[in-house]
Amino acid sequence: MTKKGKKSTPSPENMPILHPHAAGIDVGAEEHWVGVPADRDAQPVQKLSAFTCDLHRLADWLTACRITTVVMESTGVYWIPLFPILEARGFEVALVNARHVKNVPGRPKTDRFDCRWLQKLHTYGLLAPSLRPPEDICQLRSLLRHRDHLLRMTVKHIQHMPKSLDQMHLHLPHGMSEVTGVTGMRMLRAIVAGERDPQTFAQYRDYRMQSNEETIAKALEGDDRAEQVFTLTQSLALYDFTQQHIAACDQDIERVLATFDSLVDPAEHPLPPPTTAPRRPQRNEPAFDLRTHLYRSTGVDLTQVPGLQAPTIHIVLAEVGLNRHTWPTDKHLASWLGLCPDHQISGGKVLSTGSRRVQNRASRALRMAAQSLRTSPSYLGAFFRRMRSTLGPAKATTATAHTLAKIIYHMLKEKAPYRARSAEDYLPKDHERQLRQLRKQAQYVGFDVVPQTNHESPRHCCDD
Repeated sequence: MTKKGKKSTPSPENMPILHPHAAGIDVGAEEHWVGVPADRDAQPVQKLSAFTCDLHRLADWLTACRITTVVMESTGVYWIPLFPILEARGFEVALVNARHVKNVPGRPKTDRFDCRWLQKLHTYGLLAPSLRPPEDICQLRSLLRHRDHLLRMTVKHIQHMPKSLDQMHLHLPHGMSEVTGVTGMRMLRAIVAGERDPQTFAQYRDYRMQSNEETIAKALEGDDRAEQVFTLTQSLALYDFTQQHIAACDQDIERVLATFDSLVDPAEHPLPPPTTAPRRPQRNEPAFDLRTHLYRSTGVDLTQVPGLQAPTIHIVLAEVGLNRHTWPTDKHLASWLGLCPDHQISGGKVLSTGSRRVQNRASRALRMAAQSLRTSPSYLGAFFRRMRSTLGPAKATTATAHTLAKIIYHMLKEKAPYRARSAEDYLPKDHERQLRQLRKQAQYVGFDVVPQTNHESPRHCCDD
């Protein structure tokens, strides 16, 4: 019998076991620590090297220990070689966030104890796995991230060019809006080739430029410095080199997109007309028809949604994937993207209600798409403007990005086209919302408000 006044506290042994055949792996750069249940081997915790042969030996040992599910924790990319090997052997593999398992006091912080702790938590089902898309989505995501790195390198090379020109006293950036435009690239290649005559440079002027030939000739009278010509030559060569690799990356991205299953045949069901006016493709956009590939693989045209262009949808789908069953509802997707309030309540007091800070490329892409709706005459544009006047620009961007994420989720789930609505369609809904607020305020002070049944503007006495 327990003593009077003492309460029995639940222990881990009393918790239901959800994964009895679980193993935990603490992944490192040079070695992996693996823990299995104590009754499966004489040495339930073992250390193995990170070489490929040792990874296969690790999988053989887990099979001999009758393990069916494996959870691993890694702070870098060292889990990537081990993950497909275990999946190929038939294990159910889950990668967990290191933040969810490290902040637990009362235990030594060593690799040996970490793998045992992971195995114990996973046995009771206390660890949530991170998102791991299918292999084809992973290939597309890796290529897109690599392409983004190449674009960032291109920006650095572009920044070096005006710096070299300024030190040569050549005011080429002041005579045109963009150095890497048609006229700018002609003049840069002429300077690298040895041309120094300002009148010759003026003849390279494109007819669409606002600056005349006389202004360009004055801007290109400078000091011929050999070291700056050398740096400009290398910056231009690196820029061309990076552009070639971006073009090669686009070809590989198109190859991966071509392997996706077709949900609709563009020949039988052609693409709807674009919602925006035809425009020239931007410099950083892929060189192939990305919109058709997205329409074929998703079955719907997501570019019909205001604010969503093909590159934005490409980034979102590469991070989220095409399988809607990953999230039971659109709220789960919005929570994973960090686009919904994260209420922190303790002691009956609300500590914070802001959204979670997540490092997610899809979330950033949706936020940028939401910011583009600032002057849009669409339904979403009216929603963004109202939220901005009420909550401010930052929260309005998050709220609109949350709405865009829900639209994408339901379009992929229901395979239904987007039903376009204008800003005028938003006015009745906003009017009803204002009536509800007035009714609540009137009931609070003891009055009653009769709601207006129609959504027309009130008629004046002079109206017939």
